[in-house]
Amino acid sequence: QVQLVESGGGLVQPGGSLRLSCTASGFTFSSHVMSWYRQAPGKERELVAAVSVLGRSTRYGDSVKGRFTISRDNAKNTVYLQMNNLKPEDTAVYYCSAGSSWHSPPNYWGQGTQVTVSS
Repeated sequence: QVQLVESGGGLVQPGGSLRLSCTASGFTFSSHVMSWYRQAPGKERELVAAVSVLGRSTRYGDSVKGRFTISRDNAKNTVYLQMNNLKPEDTAVYYCSAGSSWHSPPNYWGQGTQVTVSS
């Protein structure tokens, strides 16, 4: 059974940091592109960041470039999202996902973790 379990969300003040984690099971983690998406109320789900199977290539949404960093540990079947200098507009549910390539939609999704940036 495929599982993607996110953790690390919460409430943080503007300018603060959070680190999200996503631990995978039930599929070959090291052969999948891993991504983080987010969805804010009333908005479409958007790509936040993605990392290649070996972690050597990354992609970021324009709104998070320079503030967020995605990484992965294939030995632990875990992908991370370090979020710095958080802004209120980063408030959303963050989803971990796994896909077979950069150019195809994710095959698997986690349940999501809430991130709220507010003073």
